[in-house]
Parts: sequence; C-alpha cells; structure tokens
Amino acid sequence: MQEHSGPPQKQQSTGLRRGSAVQTKSSRSDTMGGAMGPLLHWLQDVAAVTFHKARRTLFQAAILFCTLCLLLWVSIFLYGSFYYSYMPTVSFSTPVHFYYTSDCDATKSGLCSFPTANISFMKNDRDQVMANGQPYRVSIVLEMPESPVNERLGMFMIKMSCYTKGGTTVSSVGRSTMLHYRSSLLQTLSTLFFSPLLLTGMAEQKQLIEVELYPDYKTNAYHPTVGAVIEIHSRQVQIYSAQLRIHAYFTGIRYLLYNFPLTSAVIGVATNFAFLSVIALFGYLQFMWGGLRPPDQVRVRVMMGDTTRIQRRREEARKRMERENSQKELYTPTVIGSMSGACDFQGNSVVSESSSESPPVIPEASGAEAAQTQQEESHNSEGPVETDGSNELNGSLQSQTGETAVRHRPGPWMSL
Repeated sequence: MQEHSGPPQKQQSTGLRRGSAVQTKSSRSDTMGGAMGPLLHWLQDVAAVTFHKARRTLFQAAILFCTLCLLLWVSIFLYGSFYYSYMPTVSFSTPVHFYYTSDCDATKSGLCSFPTANISFMKNDRDQVMANGQPYRVSIVLEMPESPVNERLGMFMIKMSCYTKGGTTVSSVGRSTMLHYRSSLLQTLSTLFFSPLLLTGMAEQKQLIEVELYPDYKTNAYHPTVGAVIEIHSRQVQIYSAQLRIHAYFTGIRYLLYNFPLTSAVIGVATNFAFLSVIALFGYLQFMWGGLRPPDQVRVRVMMGDTTRIQRRREEARKRMERENSQKELYTPTVIGSMSGACDFQGNSVVSESSSESPPVIPEASGAEAAQTQQEESHNSEGPVETDGSNELNGSLQSQTGETAVRHRPGPWMSL
C-alpha cells in the first residue's frame, strides 16, 4: 500500500506546484496589467493634449503668417501709391514739327516765314507734364545737316514762349546757336574714313545741336503752363528733325527717391509695415483683453471710491441724526400719567391729587411699537445714504407726529 500511494502523492505535489506557478504567473500578469493601465491612460492623455496644443499652435502660426502677408502687401501698396502720387514726371520728350508759310515770291531763296512749332505740355489732354514748384531743365535738340547753306548761315536765334490755358504768355526766352566748325581737311578725312558707312547709309554727315532754353523752369500753381511756342529766327536754316526735352531736377526726398530707389523702397515698406503692425497689435489687445489696462481694475477703483464716499455720507447722516435727537430730547415736554400705575376712578379730586403727587413718567411703548421703531432704525441705517432736505424734513415731521400721538394717548382713566 505504501508503494502504491507514493506516485499519486508525487503527482499531487507536482500538480500543486504547477498550479501555484500558474497562479503566480497570472498574478504577475494581473499586477503588470494593473500597472500598465494607468500608464497607458496617461500616455493617451499626454498624446491628446500634445496633439491639441500642436494643432492650436499650427492654427495660430497660419493666422499669424496670413496677417503678416496681408500687412506686407498693404505696406507695398501704400508705398507704391505714395511714390506714384508724390514723384512727378522725371523726363518728357516730344518731337517738334515746324511749319512755315509758302505764299511768298518763289524767286526769293529761303522760306517765306520763320519756322514755328506749337508744343503741348499735357499728357492725354488731362495731366500736366510739369508739377507745380518743381524745377525743370528745358532744352531742344536740332538735327542739322553739314550743308554749305547751314555753314554759311552762321548764328541764328531760337525763341520759346510758354503760355497758360487762356493763351496768356507767362514766360519767354531766346537762345542763339550754330553748327560746330569743321575745317575742310577734317571733313575730307572723316569722309574718307567713314566712306563705307556713308555709302551703306549707316552714317550721315550731320550734327546734333542741343540748345538749353530753361535751366530751372518752374510752373506756377495759379497759372499752370499748358504749352509753348518755339520759333527759329532764320529763313535759311535747314533742319532734319527737332526734339524738345524736359528733365526734372529733384531735391530733398524726391532726390533720394529718384537716385536711391531700392533703399528708399525698403525703408518706406519697412516703415509702413511697422506702423500697420502696431495698429494691428493695439486692435488685437483691445479686442481680446480690453486694452492695455483691463476694465476690472478700473471697475474696482471706481467701486472703492464709491464705497468710501457712501461711508462718509453715512457717517455724516448718523451725526446729523444724533444731533437732532439730542435737540429733541432737550425740548420734549413731560407727559403726565402712567400706563402701568393706573388707579380706580373715585372722583375728580382724587384724579387730580394722584396726578399731582405721582412723578412725571414717560409712557413706555409696547413690544410691537418697539419692534417697529427698531425696524425703522435698521431701515434708516441700511438704506441709501444720499438723502436730500425733503427726506430729512419728512422724517422730522413723522417723528413729531409720533411724539404727539404718544403725548395725547388716552390714559386708563379716559376709557372709563
């Protein structure tokens, strides 16, 4: 029996060991699961908060980027508008077409009249070429051939007269000019040297004569210049073409804008951007936080000032009431009789003797009347402090009427 009982006991012990091992493993897994549960929840919460913060930061960055782009675009637009409106026309060039009469004697050599041209200083028949108060250099360029007629002509005059919209001449000037001198030998050498170009038509024997008419012409704001008449005082002159040139000479800010355009553009756009950014920042603070000083602080200060003022007025009213009560006590007449010490009616003589022998006692108020007076006093102490003269007068009248009511209250002998 002992030999057969040995193996089952071993099997039971091994089973118990295995069960205990399984229980320990399960308990370990349960403890690990219980420990990992809060950790997973914490990681989930951290991930959710991080994702929310990242999304909010990305949204704010996108709004900031769009706002900065908008401010930059508005800054560039403002600078371009300022440059276009402030900077006048830098240079103006127009061809000059001369005309003359031809109804004279054909036997005479030369023209019948002086060559004359009418020039308009209006662009698109609306805008003026020259700004008011801006100095301009006005010159004319003549393209003249090196012909024997022009060489024999010598000096000749060019006259220019500026006029207003009504046709009134506001300025007139005359200048003299002539061809540059070239000797016959120099002309021969230049002809031989440039003969290939002259033969192909790529070069011509001509000279460009530039004549400065006005070094610093300024138009008047009250009488603006709208055109000019150019006249050449010579009937023998020969001209290929002519061109009038007007160039502005800038000073101050216009000089910087014209000679340093890139630097001026950067400074102007940066200034506009900073100004608009400050405006946008103040608008954001006013919209979000109610300005640099929150309204809560202002409200607290105002309430503190109101409470101190109310307390001061309450103290003044209390002192005034005490003073009035003291004066009323001094001038209050004595009341004869008592509500508690009443005696039987035995005749008029007995009543008079009892009334004369009893000391003057002020009648006591009942419990209801005392409660009512206490309630009125509490109401007066807790009520509004700001009272005018009419309220005080009403209170004094009410107190006097109450006193008279107590004074004339019938005694117990009157009820019989």
